[in-house]
Amino acid sequence: MSRVEHKKPSLCSSAPLSNTAVSRALVSFHGIVKSCYGPTGRLKQIHNGMGGHICTTSQSSALLGSMTFTHPVLKLLIVSVLNHTSRFSDCGLFAAILCCSLIDNLQRTSIPSSLAIKVSKHLSTLCTEYLNSEDCGCRIPVDFSSSKTLFSLVRTVLASKPACMLTKKEADHISSVVLKAFLLTIPNEVGTHVFLGKNIIIPVEGQRVMDSTVLPGILVDAPGFHSGKAADRNKLHQGCIKLALFSVSLSGNLTDVGDGTLVVRLGVSLEAAVLEQLLLMGEQLVSNQVDLLVCQKVVHPSLRQYLKERHVMIVDRIGAALMESLINMTGAHPIGSFQTPIPSSCYGTLKDLRTVRFGSKQLLHLIPVDAAVCSTVLCNRNETTLNELKLVCQTAKHVLQLTLKEPLALLGGGCTETHLASFIRHKTHCNNITDNTLTALNCSWLEYRIIADCFCVSLESIAHSLEHDGGETLMDTVHGHCWSVKPDTPLSSGWKDVVCKCGCGMYNQQQNFCWTVLGSKHVSFRPKPWQEGTVVNFTEQLALDSFTAKLNALQVAVEVASLILELNYVIQDQN
Repeated sequence: MSRVEHKKPSLCSSAPLSNTAVSRALVSFHGIVKSCYGPTGRLKQIHNGMGGHICTTSQSSALLGSMTFTHPVLKLLIVSVLNHTSRFSDCGLFAAILCCSLIDNLQRTSIPSSLAIKVSKHLSTLCTEYLNSEDCGCRIPVDFSSSKTLFSLVRTVLASKPACMLTKKEADHISSVVLKAFLLTIPNEVGTHVFLGKNIIIPVEGQRVMDSTVLPGILVDAPGFHSGKAADRNKLHQGCIKLALFSVSLSGNLTDVGDGTLVVRLGVSLEAAVLEQLLLMGEQLVSNQVDLLVCQKVVHPSLRQYLKERHVMIVDRIGAALMESLINMTGAHPIGSFQTPIPSSCYGTLKDLRTVRFGSKQLLHLIPVDAAVCSTVLCNRNETTLNELKLVCQTAKHVLQLTLKEPLALLGGGCTETHLASFIRHKTHCNNITDNTLTALNCSWLEYRIIADCFCVSLESIAHSLEHDGGETLMDTVHGHCWSVKPDTPLSSGWKDVVCKCGCGMYNQQQNFCWTVLGSKHVSFRPKPWQEGTVVNFTEQLALDSFTAKLNALQVAVEVASLILELNYVIQDQN
């Protein structure tokens, strides 16, 4: 068939960053992600012009995943950030803000982009090496013998997402629930190959946040489930519950009997033949003293009635998502056919079975004998806040898993960013850069210093992004931590009278620091690590970020900014 229209030639544009439309789009995107950052970040509502679902969020994964951009430069930036969040869940906004700030600040200089890219990557390497060193002053070890640091990690993730609409008490409760669920997924026995268990999140709309809880085992929807007579329930509770798990449909439909050719004799009813096979299978279950039948799909009404009369409980329509967890929890092998005898090795066991109710939702609680599987019931007042809370808890769970692999955390509240900026400035201004380094980078001392200042300003812009109400942002000249001052606060005798504690919560105004406005000119200093400074009271809640996620976000931001700055041509297919 011939084409209705002639094929259009590809559109080639040079120097995309010099294009006014692209520059405006980058500025707008930068403003969007900056305004979402932190505990007081502004929420965004995303919907299409035709109506439909509205997404209210400040999370990078939900925000960027719902937005549509046409220009390849913005697409490249957003896809890179989404790829980071798909692997690490956290620090997506950090990566986006830093990337946009680097592009903006480096573009303002008269230094060639190739040199700016080379030096920026060198500075990123310095930051990475410093963060991985024992002398790092913004990194703390995570002690798994105490829950305080782990709780602070979860609490920081929750506090940074205002769309959850949680009070302090509710945030503490959800943090405890998430942490408990994570600990339940850690196996008790240590072997050669250790795998974390599953944590299944069950959202319940319209209930109090304080009703959220975590239960060992699996919760499945069972609105019409009946566990039988009291005598049968007592019998089950005296020992293990024998379970048969079916991955095949037991509805009796001919489409569920498998592939192949059916040869049917005249006068034979296919439906009756299939039902006969189902009932024969039911007889075997009864003779094998099976207490519970769990089916991924649908159970035929006649089979259901037959088993119910013989006190065999039935749960169907559980879906494919729960099958793996059920297999791991019960030890059952999924049965893929009802036309052959069931081997005794296919059956699994449960410790107990109960029904629980959360609001109008009735759930069946399958309690394992001993397995690292648990269910988290998340409650919130409406659909919007519940969806956001579910995403946040998944992020917090992933952060804990990353921390288990690498037990380190970075100071939050902007303190890591200002501390790193102080470290780079001190290294640059105190002539700690050798001639060999300048020769390898093929740049002068002045060029290196200009690019380093741009890099530090970009890091500090992230700390600035935490303030959305017009307040002032300060930095102490001892540890290089970030401090915030409320808007319209009168300055009486000094900054000490108006600051309370630093962004991460490690230090307060009683330490007698000197402060300077973040971004103002000041004498460079080497920030002291917390081990060398004042004794810190770790009983206070700290704002902590995932070490692994933020380190990768830093590298992603620098690499993507370098790639965008290096773009000379963009070729777009117009068809």
